[in-house]
Amino acid sequence: MTTTVTETTRLGLIGDNIADSKTPRLHERAGGLLGRPTTYDRLVPKTLGLDFDAVFDKARDDGYRGLNITYPYKERVIARVTVDEPLVARLGACNTVVFDADGPRGYNTDWSGFKAAYRHGFGDTPTGAVCMIGAGGVGKAVAFGLIDLGMTDLRLVERDLPKAEALAEALRAAAPGLTVTVTGDGAEGAAGASGLVNCTPVGMVGYGGTPLAREHMTGAAWAFDAVYTPVDTQFLQDAAAEGLQILSGYELYFYQGLHAISIFHGVDMDEAVLRAALKE
Repeated sequence: MTTTVTETTRLGLIGDNIADSKTPRLHERAGGLLGRPTTYDRLVPKTLGLDFDAVFDKARDDGYRGLNITYPYKERVIARVTVDEPLVARLGACNTVVFDADGPRGYNTDWSGFKAAYRHGFGDTPTGAVCMIGAGGVGKAVAFGLIDLGMTDLRLVERDLPKAEALAEALRAAAPGLTVTVTGDGAEGAAGASGLVNCTPVGMVGYGGTPLAREHMTGAAWAFDAVYTPVDTQFLQDAAAEGLQILSGYELYFYQGLHAISIFHGVDMDEAVLRAALKE
């Protein structure tokens, strides 16, 4: 697994509200384990006094190997990259960029990472009907991942109804047998659902609260929160108190990072080794 490389690999994360992100530690630790010295910078456009495109261009021009992209830029970056994977192009969102000789290429390890996280947490348990709150970049990735996991009924909760309808149309096109309903009411979406999914920033450090009141969780079987800072969100605390199996956003963070490592370095990282290293 380890291949010693003396040149430092420069990586970065573009996003807002990322001061508490654990992603730099993951990639720097992985680089050390792989024998590939790695630096990983937080790149906040507002702090740098630049807009997203200027930060993206600066990273490219300064010799970064690649970038992770997080809220609220996962959809915006699509216009700046070449996407080889048809499903990622259909998603219209990417969270991983590599600067190759022929230009920046975009990937989505939220999609693959969510599927791996679900299998790690719940095995082959069917998703059942799912209420997903949020139709942004991570919501798109999770929704397509849920289709791959066998979901046939999605209740999509989103205040921006045109955005939700656009995602619903893309999902129906990808999976003709899928039932998608759109609502702006979380209680309506959660009624009768087996799975409850938060794909909004609500609950993240700086965005306190929960996207769904506890009383609307009764009767569901499982819950997943894409937020991982903090790991134990109010949404997951409430779900656990109602007897639901819970899946932390840490697992998505871990697996999307694991998959991004392979993209950045061109070698696979041992899952158990990385997980153990991050617990130290």
